[in-house]
Amino acid sequence: MPKGARGLVLTPSGERRQGVRHALLRTLPGRAIVIGLVARVVVYLVGVVLGSAPPVFGVIDTAASVALAIGAGYFVFRLLVTAKRRLLWRVRRKLILSYIFIGFIPALLIVAFFLLSGFLLFYNFSSYLVQSRLRALADEARFLAQSTARELQYGGGRDVAGVVGRRLAGAEGELPGLSIAVVTMSRACADTTPAGASAAAVAAPVVAGAWSHVTPPGRVPGWIDCSGFSGTLAYTSQGTDATGTGDRAGRSDTHILVRAAAFPDSPRPGYAVIVDVPVNESIRQRLRRETGVEVNDMRALVETANAAKPLSGRESAETGPSAAAGPGGGMLNNLPSLFMYRDWESGESGTLTVGLQLSISELYDRITSQAAGRNIGQGLLLVLFIIGGLFLVIEFVALVAGLALAKSITGSVHQLFTGTERVRQGDFTHKIAVQTDDQLGELSVSFNSMTASIEDLLRQKAEKKRLEEELRIAREIQMSLLPQGPLEMPGLSVTALCVPAREVGGDYYDFFRLGERQLGVLIADVSGKGTSAALYMAELKGLMLSLSQIHRSPRDLMLQANRIIAANLDARSFITMTYAVIDLDLATMTYARAGHTPLMYVPGPDCEQDRHVQVLAPDGLVLGLNIDKGEMFERLLVERTIKLHAGDLALFFTDGISEAMNDADDFFGEGRLALLIEEHAQLSSDELRERVLREVEAFVGTAPQHDDMTMIFLKIDAVGVPALVEAEAAELAKY
Repeated sequence: MPKGARGLVLTPSGERRQGVRHALLRTLPGRAIVIGLVARVVVYLVGVVLGSAPPVFGVIDTAASVALAIGAGYFVFRLLVTAKRRLLWRVRRKLILSYIFIGFIPALLIVAFFLLSGFLLFYNFSSYLVQSRLRALADEARFLAQSTARELQYGGGRDVAGVVGRRLAGAEGELPGLSIAVVTMSRACADTTPAGASAAAVAAPVVAGAWSHVTPPGRVPGWIDCSGFSGTLAYTSQGTDATGTGDRAGRSDTHILVRAAAFPDSPRPGYAVIVDVPVNESIRQRLRRETGVEVNDMRALVETANAAKPLSGRESAETGPSAAAGPGGGMLNNLPSLFMYRDWESGESGTLTVGLQLSISELYDRITSQAAGRNIGQGLLLVLFIIGGLFLVIEFVALVAGLALAKSITGSVHQLFTGTERVRQGDFTHKIAVQTDDQLGELSVSFNSMTASIEDLLRQKAEKKRLEEELRIAREIQMSLLPQGPLEMPGLSVTALCVPAREVGGDYYDFFRLGERQLGVLIADVSGKGTSAALYMAELKGLMLSLSQIHRSPRDLMLQANRIIAANLDARSFITMTYAVIDLDLATMTYARAGHTPLMYVPGPDCEQDRHVQVLAPDGLVLGLNIDKGEMFERLLVERTIKLHAGDLALFFTDGISEAMNDADDFFGEGRLALLIEEHAQLSSDELRERVLREVEAFVGTAPQHDDMTMIFLKIDAVGVPALVEAEAAELAKY
């Protein structure tokens, strides 16, 4: 490591510090956090120094808080996005999370919904039961008050204490803590009394019972009309406030009582009977037996100064278990319920929060109190519990199966991911272990087959590349066997073209200088295409180079070539050939054709013949057929000679030109080729070659080339000795 670079190496903790520093100092949200913190510290220090900061610093502090919130929100969002990307990158985590959200959480919500529904049902039903029993208790107290008032009325107001005592003794067993008071009063009531009825006055108030909860009332409040009253009141122990907290913080000192007031049936009653039943421990036990609900903690809610307030209880008032905070723990213990109570002095309504302790079994027993209904209900409840248990078991099994299935799926996916990583690194020998006989197992098998196929394809590609390189070299060698550069011979213009259908082909053309004014022209086509045809073409070139120097007659040259080739050529192959000898001194062209395409000849303007294209096709059999000793070839081969004139045009071509096909499988044809060269015979040989090539390509269009295409154009510029001398002089004048 270079010495100067040691200080730049960061440990992971150093990288984290660099990342935090970059986030806080190089990003806009980070700068907002830093500036916000600095601004708040400055505002705090200014407040400490000055005692109270100027109003403008309050604005700065608010802006700094907003900047802190925005910056922190941005980084929290980025943190959540990063956590989501990293946590949910694995498919297994996605499947597990999707299963939890799709299968497990809805099941929990369903269970919670029904549990909450059952809880609300029992909660509201228990509150209804308690309030109904309190109303029934108030009705009992009212009946007692009314019956006592009537008895006093019928007794003429005599022996008030005895009557009240007897009533108290008769009802105290059912209503523990019962207290009765008879108060004097004078109030005009509507005449609801039968004719002649009257109510004697009571000489003095009478009190019976314990009255341990509150002070006996000395009067009847004006808001109570002559029909009487029965309802629930609240009272607190002495020394506590209206909310029941007082000097016993953390405990409830609010209690309830049932009070009833009744008047005698008189237009102007002179007394009223007041009956109090405090809800003490005995009454609570009675309520529990009748409802299955236990009343515990009580608190009065005082909203305003003029609202209803509980009565002030006596110091010796019984608090009982309800004075404590109530039994702790458990969802069904000390559930708050709202009860209504009345203010004795003002008649205003107030609200009490009463803690109720539920017992589901006891409530259920109260609902199904009859024997038949209880048996049916218990049976249905048992079925419900069985269904619930099965639901939990099935949900647990589904959870375990879902996790196992997710592990199975993601395990195969992980193996595929590992395999693709190995393949991406070029290791095509890696194979995935097939552990299951399912679609994922088939996928693993397909992956292994794919990697093997890719490996084989790579080998084939390398082999193909090697062969293509060899064919490229073979093409270069084959092209080097063809004549290189333009042929320069005074009085003669020659141009040629060879386009193999593949990298190498079997078409061959060549020029042989036989003398100063003589030229041998050869065009041949080896049957087939590709490498074998190219090899025969190379062999043919060597043979023709030798024979052209020996034989001036095309027929003799072909006879000798057939003897040699027939003995060495494959029985499935043959060669077509046209060979011509041009003699400019004698102005003649001698040629022979061995099964090759015809020679096309267009006379020049100096010729006395009509300038129409002539198709020259002397008889001749293909070379290389080893069917006899060459006798048939010799018998059929014909040699001809034509007279040449200045301007004459001769075209040698292979069947790749005349049999070029388009997409409709139509041939270009020799007729179209003949008309084309006849129409443009006045062009130079180079221009005519390009013209013919363009016409062939336009005809073929997008169809693939199916055979090699070779053409030779000979244009006679001058013939005879004087003309050739003039042509040579013209050529020398160019230099």
